[in-house]
Amino acid sequence: MSINKEVKKITTHTLQKMKANGEKISMLTAYDFSFAKIFDAAGIDVMLVGDSASNVMAGHETTLPITLEQMIYHAQCVTRGVNRSFVVVDMPFGTYQSDSKVALASAIKIMKETGAHAIKLEGGEEVVDSIKRIVSAGIPVMGHLGLTPQSIYKFGTYAVRAKEDAEAEKLKKDCQLLQEAGCFAIVLEKIPALLAKEVSEALTIPTIGIGAGKYCDGQVLVMHDMLGINTEFKPRFLRQYANLHEQIINAVTGYITDVKSQDFPNDSESY
Repeated sequence: MSINKEVKKITTHTLQKMKANGEKISMLTAYDFSFAKIFDAAGIDVMLVGDSASNVMAGHETTLPITLEQMIYHAQCVTRGVNRSFVVVDMPFGTYQSDSKVALASAIKIMKETGAHAIKLEGGEEVVDSIKRIVSAGIPVMGHLGLTPQSIYKFGTYAVRAKEDAEAEKLKKDCQLLQEAGCFAIVLEKIPALLAKEVSEALTIPTIGIGAGKYCDGQVLVMHDMLGINTEFKPRFLRQYANLHEQIINAVTGYITDVKSQDFPNDSESY
């Protein structure tokens, strides 16, 4: 299917319409102005300023260390590069779990200071009060269920979630609760494809999958993984669309060689 360039600005309404029409939603993470500008020009529907910035931008092992201020900085950079895409910002660990008033204050700070269009937070029943409070303040909320990386120490592993009946039932129930609380979409991470299919068909709001099979209403990948910048991470769900790691190494080694051999700059590159 071709990219719908007719839509001047993607909104929650656009995403809802895309689900209704059976048009899949494309979503990628972005963390800076330059890449955001490129992705927007390419026609990506949704850009997620992910707390994965903690890993790919800051070099942390988990998503837990990144702060609200750091997420706001990345989101400000991304929104400056965007004309058409819908920008969602992850609420980092510790900014919404303790109390719904804290959650609302964090969400308001993100929206006021970044110019983004929505926030995303992880969890089911336990965060419903926070979601309701944020939505009632007029801020769109995207949910996130399945493998929730902020809870990695609780899980102890990045393995597929909801393979057992009890966890699958809780996920289905949580999806309904999130929809009722006012979420406009839900990310489903690393769950069985048939469970994702069942959930996607049961919900009226779009589902965005990452390692959740082809039946979700959209897909999301981390840009560094998809572009082959990060070479260490190769899960089954990842399709690499470029090998920028190799291309950048080649470009830089070429530059080093030319500098050392005094080939760069040459006369035509001098004033």
